[in-house]
Amino acid sequence: MIPPILYSFRRCPYAMRARLALASAGITVELREVLLRDKAPELIEASPKATVPVLLTPDAIDESLDIMLWALGQNDPEGWLDMPEAGHALIAQSDTRFKPALDAYKYKRSDADRATAATFLHSLDHMLTDQPYLFGQSATLADMAVLTFVRQFAFVDKPWFDEQPWPNLSNWLENFIASARFTAIMQKYPKWQVGDPVTLFPPTP
Repeated sequence: MIPPILYSFRRCPYAMRARLALASAGITVELREVLLRDKAPELIEASPKATVPVLLTPDAIDESLDIMLWALGQNDPEGWLDMPEAGHALIAQSDTRFKPALDAYKYKRSDADRATAATFLHSLDHMLTDQPYLFGQSATLADMAVLTFVRQFAFVDKPWFDEQPWPNLSNWLENFIASARFTAIMQKYPKWQVGDPVTLFPPTP
């Protein structure tokens, strides 16, 4: 059976969360690592948006959240989809409000946008009071769909981030970064080009 093809970029938080869901679901894909400054023509042909991730199933799924939902719809052994409707609203808030503020903070060093993003992070810190994950004792789709962006925000100015009064958020993020799952999805791969040997993800032990 020919596995689906995933166009990915290691450091992209959207691609990270797609890889997280595929790994959780135990779905093997052919990984094609791309460089955003030198995109493979095959990626552009697969999706005119030419952004990662793109999953060919063989239909092209070119939104990271849709890839997560597709993967978990095939297999959800860790119960990531077992979350309240508020989880979907939280993901939407992250994608439509937090991420734009994060980008403005990262690329423009905007204090106003950092403050906007921080308001969202303080709300997450409150949700994590007395529980390890956003909706209880187990990780859900909401945790994994948001964590990669929180990580991106944290490393814009890590000393500043570490000084903020959000201990629950910091523990949640640090536990994620220290996890075997995160280590597994962050392996480095060479840039893919036609003719290269197939790289399978998740890698076989």
